[in-house]
Amino acid sequence: MFSPGKKKSTANSPFIKTAGLVDEIAPGTVLPFKNGQFYLVRYADGGFLALSLICTHLGCSISWNSKEDQFVCPCHASAFDNKGNVMSPPAPRALDTYKVIIEDGVVKVDTGHKIKRKRFEKSDLVYA
Repeated sequence: MFSPGKKKSTANSPFIKTAGLVDEIAPGTVLPFKNGQFYLVRYADGGFLALSLICTHLGCSISWNSKEDQFVCPCHASAFDNKGNVMSPPAPRALDTYKVIIEDGVVKVDTGHKIKRKRFEKSDLVYA
């Protein structure tokens, strides 16, 4: 039964991946979730962003290079900054994102559909 105005729970969706507690994910952290197909990034200002780990060029899996502070695609050397913006082609656009949900101090990511974008926008970030 549905009630108007009630918040829809994400508990039973197979696409909702729990990333952890807000208070336990330090600012400046990049966490890989290989099974969820994303990286969760928490920025210095506290904002969260879930980036697809699939390169926008030909679909290879990217990896995080913490020394260079960038994501790198091993297939054709595309590189992305920590917000998913293209730094080195041939990738044609920024990494896709997933919706970040914060419920009761828990960070969750909805991997049900990718959000395609050309570049990072401040509005992409989610705050607790």
